[in-house]
Amino acid sequence: MKILMVCLGNICRSPLAEGIMRHLVNEQHLDWEISSAGTGDWHVNQPADRRSIAVARKFGYDISAQRARHFHAGFFDEFDHILVMDQNNFRDVLGLASNEEQRKKVRLFLAGELEVTDPYYDDSLFEPVFLGIEARCRQLIKELK
Repeated sequence: MKILMVCLGNICRSPLAEGIMRHLVNEQHLDWEISSAGTGDWHVNQPADRRSIAVARKFGYDISAQRARHFHAGFFDEFDHILVMDQNNFRDVLGLASNEEQRKKVRLFLAGELEVTDPYYDDSLFEPVFLGIEARCRQLIKELK
């Protein structure tokens, strides 16, 4: 199974989701590929935001080697699930889908219509965002196994 996490710049939320999910998947010896990308291209090849790296490290995850990528339509063929962090990313990703099969792969990362808050402009949000992403990653593994 191949899962892609998507946020705006691929430096805060989706790298956390990628790193947490990859770690948990490896712990359970699942043969899944986890990656992430951003709908914007401003940070391509840059590491995750230092605050995301720090909060991940605080809880035992290392995302320091991850590099930002830009979402492109080819990802629809590469991934089974494309999980986006908010409605804007959802619309942007769906806008690149060329058929119903591709659109069915895209859904919000959180259940229902809930969005993962972007912590970029508020340092105090990184830990609560991390904890919410970690909890959801654990749920997703149970749902997708």
